[in-house]
Amino acid sequence: MEKIMTIGSMTGIDWAGCSYFSTLREGGVSLGAWDGLNLGAHCHDQAAAVAENRARLRLDLPADPFWLTQVHGVRVVDADVASSAAPEADAAVSTAVNRVLAILTADCLPVVISDYRGSVLGVAHAGWRGLAAGVLEATLDSMQAKRPDHGRLRAWIGPAISQRHFEVGAEVLEAMLAKDADAAIYFVPADIPGKYHADLAGLARLFLTRNSPKGIDVMLSGECTFERNDRYYSYRRHAITGRLATVAWLLPPRHSA
Repeated sequence: MEKIMTIGSMTGIDWAGCSYFSTLREGGVSLGAWDGLNLGAHCHDQAAAVAENRARLRLDLPADPFWLTQVHGVRVVDADVASSAAPEADAAVSTAVNRVLAILTADCLPVVISDYRGSVLGVAHAGWRGLAAGVLEATLDSMQAKRPDHGRLRAWIGPAISQRHFEVGAEVLEAMLAKDADAAIYFVPADIPGKYHADLAGLARLFLTRNSPKGIDVMLSGECTFERNDRYYSYRRHAITGRLATVAWLLPPRHSA
């Protein structure tokens, strides 16, 4: 589903108590390799262009985004008490209304998690290293610590590279199998011996389901960043490229998405 907004964006089904979306390339001022709405300040794009793109994103948000300095790790920041701007982390949680959590991606998984009451929110940046190390489990643990009485969860996995285009080595398969033997079904052999095509979104759904004792419903966008370079940025396709943003925030109790 696409929201009608100032900038290009796409989202999943409406969530009561929570709003979320991923940006598209359209609607920005970046040029060249970053053509469109590049929101990554670390991609060697013109700083003025990124600032303008972020200003355009801000028009569709209730507050300034809480940005992270992402490092493919497992650290989760509590955005409600963070003392620094853009802390080094790959996930954030909040229980505050209109606290906009944001992550940047260009093939990795953007994951949004909330309970059905809209009382707690988490977002995570998950590439294969983050998935193997436990960034999603760490996010779930932080949400539980913030709101121990939360109920069943829901998750949305936004645009990311699809299995067809995500070729990896045996070390990725081994890392996932060491984590969960059932991860094997999310790998298929590639044409090159010792290489595999990995289903990142499927792995994320597996790990979320395994580690949500109160239950979780996981929805996938089904959008491939590598295939749709007209709509998304893809690091696998172009090493010099921009970044999409996935943003989410909790709504006041009387509202729905």
